[in-house]
Amino acid sequence: MKILVVGGGTGGTILANNLARRLAGEIRAGKASITMLSASERHMYQPGLLYVAFGQMTPDQLYRDQASLLESSIDFHVDPVEHFQLDRKQVKTKSGRVFEYDILAIATGSRIVPNEVPGLLEGGELFYTEDSALKMFKRLREFKGGRVGIVVGVPHKCPIAPIEVVFSLHDFFKARGIRDKVTMKYHYPLNRLHTIENVAKWAKPEFDRMGVEYETLFNVKEVDAKNRVVKSEEGTEYAYDLLIAIPPHRGMEVIEREKLGEGGWIPTDRHSLNMIGHDNVFVLGDTTNLPVSKTGSAAHFEAEVAAENIASIVKIGTPVREYDGKVYCFIEAGHDRATYAMFNYLNPPDLKAPNKSMHWFKMSYNQMYWTSVRGLL
Repeated sequence: MKILVVGGGTGGTILANNLARRLAGEIRAGKASITMLSASERHMYQPGLLYVAFGQMTPDQLYRDQASLLESSIDFHVDPVEHFQLDRKQVKTKSGRVFEYDILAIATGSRIVPNEVPGLLEGGELFYTEDSALKMFKRLREFKGGRVGIVVGVPHKCPIAPIEVVFSLHDFFKARGIRDKVTMKYHYPLNRLHTIENVAKWAKPEFDRMGVEYETLFNVKEVDAKNRVVKSEEGTEYAYDLLIAIPPHRGMEVIEREKLGEGGWIPTDRHSLNMIGHDNVFVLGDTTNLPVSKTGSAAHFEAEVAAENIASIVKIGTPVREYDGKVYCFIEAGHDRATYAMFNYLNPPDLKAPNKSMHWFKMSYNQMYWTSVRGLL
């Protein structure tokens, strides 16, 4: 049985490694094979970009060679898919090769689309790419004080990022001795501080403690970079000296171009993780349209479920598990403190008071990640 994994990010890598171990006997016997197609020979630890933006990590610390993270039995190619021919059970790649499959897993991820907000690239600082994170750090280093605006585009991955960047900015300016010269205002598109109600309730007193102003129901319409003003769809605006932006995201271009899902998000069964209408196609991570956070942890938990199911299909002809919507997110809370949000489809998160031990656990995870994507954690 030919298993094809498209995408070498967190979800695809964990899935492929997990499958390689579960199906070791079948692979040796020639009864199963695993092929991975990726757009890059390097694997990036994406959460590290926020640390780069605040001078706590350097870009080289974010990368590993993708091949070094994979089990030796996985046939790995840097050759991105350009056409999905689901009716033929095959894909066509950039090099022109055709790869056939019995089971397909799509984990192509997402991309930022800041250009969808006029003026955002010219007027705002981002941290979702290596270049923009470095640019943001240099801008923060040069900043002497003034009005700082934080704005959030939708949809976006890592839903905790807007909250974390507020804490990080507060601590950064405090460490530089200019916090009293900075006015910070957080803008969020919903009518509370975060899409997850319990996170919003937790964040409000924390923002009050730090002296961070906030405005809800602020959906970014445009940025007037020349006059340094950000305007909302609701008709309000904020004059800034420094604008930090969470850009809107979409799924990858190939998903949109091949009409597999509106906005690049593939319609996915919330429990089986199958692409709707295709029992032999699994979808993981940011690529899904599931009502869960687009985070590495969601991709991780989905990959474990999909791996167990694909392996059982190979072995006994049927899947055995369902995904329950599990997500686990660390939340940096400043002063070397952190907490976490753990939740699923049925149970909302119950946030605990931030503490130092959770902060150090999160710091440790920056290194543990590489063990995690190998499927060993």
